[in-house]
Amino acid sequence: MSRSWERMVSKNSKEINKRRKKDGKKGITSSGPQVDRFKGRNYVVPVMLLMLIVLYVTLAQPWSKDFMQDPTMFWLTVGCYVVLAVFYYLRRPYLSVTRDTLETRKFTGYKTLRPGEIRKITIQPGYVIVESVKGANWVFSKLMNRFPIHDMEQRLKAFAELHHIDWEVKAK
Repeated sequence: MSRSWERMVSKNSKEINKRRKKDGKKGITSSGPQVDRFKGRNYVVPVMLLMLIVLYVTLAQPWSKDFMQDPTMFWLTVGCYVVLAVFYYLRRPYLSVTRDTLETRKFTGYKTLRPGEIRKITIQPGYVIVESVKGANWVFSKLMNRFPIHDMEQRLKAFAELHHIDWEVKAK
């Protein structure tokens, strides 16, 4: 199907679903594009923050008599670091693959790549690397972020074949 046809079908499906919802009936189909989302788990940054907290408490020695800081502010700072570690643990990294986009979340916000912006996709044992024409490469790691590399590999291979993107498999 051409993209204009897909947009027209999607628009009409939305209108029909709204009408059917008002009548108390089920919608006919899902109007959005199929999205495959591969979620990882960030554990490196939280562990580093917790180790930093332990170092900070050990060096400051709040239990000693010559502790020269305000104890309330000290423990508030420690608590903020713990909250930051929990925030990073719960904020899961992901790769979202639709028919014509790749999307992920970086430190600076949400990033989207279209097929024309992708130079090559490289698969290595434990890694998926998406090389972009402009900007930094996207690296998804099984070791650092616990991504399901095998599932990502299959979906990205279909994406690369559909859009004629270079595909490279490297072995150790």
